[in-house]
Amino acid sequence: MADAEQIVIVGASLAGATAAETLREDGWSGRIVLIGSEKSLPYERPPLSKDVLLGKAGTDAAQLHDQQWYDDHTIELRLGTTVTAIDPAAHTVTLDDGSQVPYTKLLIATGSRVRELDVPGADLPGVHYLRTAEESQALTEAYAAKPRVVVVGAGWIGLEAASAARERGCEVTVVEPQATALAGVLGEEVGGLFADLHRAHGVQFRFGTGVEGFEGTGKVTGVKVEGGEVIPADLVIVGVGVRPNTELAEAAGIEVATPENGSGIVTGPDLQTKVADVYAAGDVVRWDHPLLGRSIRVEHWQNAKDTGAAAAKSMLGEDVSHDAIPYFFTDQFDLGMEYAGELPRGTSYHVVLRGDPKSGAYLAFWLDDDNHVLAGMHVNTWDTIDAVSALIRSGKEVDEARLADTSIELTDV
Repeated sequence: MADAEQIVIVGASLAGATAAETLREDGWSGRIVLIGSEKSLPYERPPLSKDVLLGKAGTDAAQLHDQQWYDDHTIELRLGTTVTAIDPAAHTVTLDDGSQVPYTKLLIATGSRVRELDVPGADLPGVHYLRTAEESQALTEAYAAKPRVVVVGAGWIGLEAASAARERGCEVTVVEPQATALAGVLGEEVGGLFADLHRAHGVQFRFGTGVEGFEGTGKVTGVKVEGGEVIPADLVIVGVGVRPNTELAEAAGIEVATPENGSGIVTGPDLQTKVADVYAAGDVVRWDHPLLGRSIRVEHWQNAKDTGAAAAKSMLGEDVSHDAIPYFFTDQFDLGMEYAGELPRGTSYHVVLRGDPKSGAYLAFWLDDDNHVLAGMHVNTWDTIDAVSALIRSGKEVDEARLADTSIELTDV
């Protein structure tokens, strides 16, 4: 592509900013316009639910680069600016001020937004969500008063928020309609181990119950759960998942998967949509995974970095077949965990544990009916995640007994 051409990135997210960085690293000397609705410089989200909530770092620590870096790399940032439409035929995007920006190649990295509860009292002050730097800062300051905290949702964000609140001296109750923590992503056996960890640190759980509404006059004072009980609360954190921001793509005629099929902007393994010169990356992309043999969409930090870089290379004409194994990590209390792989919807699986969970250091593997490793994680067992990923990538049938035997190296299973 000629230097006069222009790449536009919609979404000043981790994926978008990583794409811009990769474009420069790989020699693109043309114009790059990075457009984002938030006024903050692009940042990473993991610190927001970890060190920032713990009071160990400010939100500035989550920034990818300072303004000078973007200036030095001639990346034009348009922050506090929203793209309202994409016109693939004209190769333009329309901004919220009515102006248009032309593109030669377009990357959609619009990320996702939190799912909001539609219940009485949902708009009361004191009811928080955790997605942005601003929201993280507000919670960090609120934790300092050691409020009674109710967390709605025992997923990753809910548990990390609960962990940080307890470590800062708050009384914490978690409300979750499923049978245990993380049941939807890890299954009840391993999810139960995370619930046990939190109980050991004083977190209270109300499993198998949903939220009917929030109570209070002028400020939240309680959470009403099914059956009519009201749990006292000075602060509520809602963590019930996210929705990919696919509306721009859908309105432009770019293929988007239905919610029943996992949502997301549909691309090939090269992260290019079926619309010429339009690519997608980050939370919003559902791509054909060449190794797993199915389309996947991943909402975690590593995926934003990986797909942002891969999409940039693809836009530059490099031969891209994105086959990274999905990866996630979490820190809760004294637990450090890394997870690799993905459990497809509707797939039957069984769990093999390697090591004793009571020791606080173990591995867990999810195997399909033919004993292929679908996913694996370690808890406080460092320098093992590469071997876990290799087992997934190999696609080989494993012996359960050898997999569980800690005397056998994972590389020899």
